[in-house]
Amino acid sequence: MQTMQNMHIGVAGTGKMGSAMVARLLSQGHKVTVWNRTAARADPLLAAGATWATSPRELVAQTDAVISMVSDEQALQEVYLSADGLLSGSVQGELLIDMSTMSSARQAEMGQRVSAAGAAYVECPVGGSIGPAKEGKLLGFAGGADADVQRALPLLNVLCRRVEHVGPHGAGAMMKRAINLPLMVYWQTLGEARSLIEPLGLDPSRVIDIFSESSGGPNM
Repeated sequence: MQTMQNMHIGVAGTGKMGSAMVARLLSQGHKVTVWNRTAARADPLLAAGATWATSPRELVAQTDAVISMVSDEQALQEVYLSADGLLSGSVQGELLIDMSTMSSARQAEMGQRVSAAGAAYVECPVGGSIGPAKEGKLLGFAGGADADVQRALPLLNVLCRRVEHVGPHGAGAMMKRAINLPLMVYWQTLGEARSLIEPLGLDPSRVIDIFSESSGGPNM
């Protein structure tokens, strides 16, 4: 059985978050191969030591586990189910982890498709931005079978300060949506609070600085 120290990790999707995750994995001494729909976006990662796969199919064939981090459900569909997608070849026994923010229904469907192909699938959307991703301080919400999540944990723990297994496929997406809701409410009410004091003519940066020192200034 391979350990985290000698795993070859694939990453599909090298946008801002995907690139930050790759940077984190490389900084910890791991071998990483990447694929992205726009190849040029991966150039900085290749310069930093990652290697390139010409397709998701090649990515999964070359590596021991694949992380996908894509922008939307159409991109997830392409990465997994296209003619050269992750599931286009033999994936028996492979570990596939999606860390994108998707709907619960799509994650449940993808879990069924990957399981039917004989691979292990874990969804783990995360809380946090590029900075925490580079530092391995994301908060992960894992959905999937217990054995699969346990198998994925050594890898997820490199990227996350905390990983919570919250249920089957789709549960992670549901938890991520619940986590985001208070943030959305906060930003809405912050805008309304700003409108209350517009007649004062204060500089916006000064107002935010005042809020940050008050009980109205939570971590975000």
